[in-house]
Amino acid sequence: MKPAAAVMIGWVALLWVLEAVNGATGSLSTYGLSPREVGELRDVIPMAFLHHGYDHLVSNSLPLLVLGFLAALTGLRRFAAVVFTIMVVGGLGVWLTAADHTVTAGASGVVFGLLGYLLVRGFVDRNAVDIVTGLLVLVFYGSALWGVLPTNSAVSWQGHLFGLIGGVMAAFMFRRPPPLNERI
Repeated sequence: MKPAAAVMIGWVALLWVLEAVNGATGSLSTYGLSPREVGELRDVIPMAFLHHGYDHLVSNSLPLLVLGFLAALTGLRRFAAVVFTIMVVGGLGVWLTAADHTVTAGASGVVFGLLGYLLVRGFVDRNAVDIVTGLLVLVFYGSALWGVLPTNSAVSWQGHLFGLIGGVMAAFMFRRPPPLNERI
């Protein structure tokens, strides 16, 4: 529990430090992701660490902290692989589909990815505790799923949608093998 908590507190603290640096200098703004420009592919990962102001960061901090903590409880290596998958799938999805002349940044794609991951992980792993965790996540964060729809042009629904897809993919990619007594 402590390693998962430490990683997530450290991650969220890093996001706040980066926003403070960017707010003071503007030097990190170039790491947001602009669609369909080949040179921007380098920003697929960094974009998840930057935000468009403190309001944006505030809206992502608590869900990232909670969902990240829950996902990291099953092991930090697995968690790192899951998050990397979410960032790549989410970032590439944004790069391919976002509107021209936009810049996407923020951890919300990761938040939606972790949401998707937690919702399906228990069923994929056939683990009762993780199924209950997923159901509780659905109760508390399920309404966020509306964020994958293009209802607000100021919000990257593409980041939300492809982050969610990345999280579901990660649940299958990094599933735990069934116990030996359940294998065929």
